[in-house]
Amino acid sequence: MPSQTTTSKPSPELDAALRAARAAESVISHYYRSGVQVQLKADRTPVTVADTEAEGVIRELLLDAFPDHGVYGEEAGVQGGERPSLWLVDPIDGTKSFVRGYPFFSTQIALLRDGKLVLGVSCAPAFGQMAWAERGHGAYLDGARLAVSQVAALEDCTVSFGNMKTLAGDRRWGAVGQLVRRANRARGYGDFYHYHLLASGSIDLVIESDVNILDVAALSVIVEEAGGRFTDLAGRPLGLATRSVLASNGPLHALALDLLGEP
Repeated sequence: MPSQTTTSKPSPELDAALRAARAAESVISHYYRSGVQVQLKADRTPVTVADTEAEGVIRELLLDAFPDHGVYGEEAGVQGGERPSLWLVDPIDGTKSFVRGYPFFSTQIALLRDGKLVLGVSCAPAFGQMAWAERGHGAYLDGARLAVSQVAALEDCTVSFGNMKTLAGDRRWGAVGQLVRRANRARGYGDFYHYHLLASGSIDLVIESDVNILDVAALSVIVEEAGGRFTDLAGRPLGLATRSVLASNGPLHALALDLLGEP
């Protein structure tokens, strides 16, 4: 659970990411529940002026602070992707929620340096939450240090699922059913929220399918710096091509992987 408050000064990169998330929060809050027009992208997912403007202010702030970095954003794509430091940005992860007027959406900002995720910021405007982490410096939610639970048995755990529609079409669906029967409680908090709960020690296991690295890069750093583990459903580390997630408090990870089996 959240404990002591942080007193350490953030690195220049983390400071810039936090400032960028706050700037995006102002844009997003202005448009939330205002009846913005929705357009469909080529992949049939929605986008609004809030998405594009929020990504614009994030890019501007990050590149002003670090002009030699690249940015890979959900809306404007990759700029400078060959550089050693690449920012991964999803201005509104959960645009469908944003459009429908319910609060399960967030801004996700992560830094990939030499192929390794080194920091993450997750800002949830409608929840009033800001979570962040930097490698080797712990994870925080609104300034309070985060720590995962120590639940070690599936029979005692709370598991949360995301993107159940695609998971239902996966060959693991039967194994998922076994996990639900064994777990103490199963929920579907979804999006950023179940990762904040996991890092806070409030739930113990998260399973998702059909994700994009921009959705979960920042959250993976937060969960791992809180003491948890974060892989795909086959136990592989995250990469730009990651499409699924198994995130846990640590003790439950191998148990869940054994149950879900190999892809």
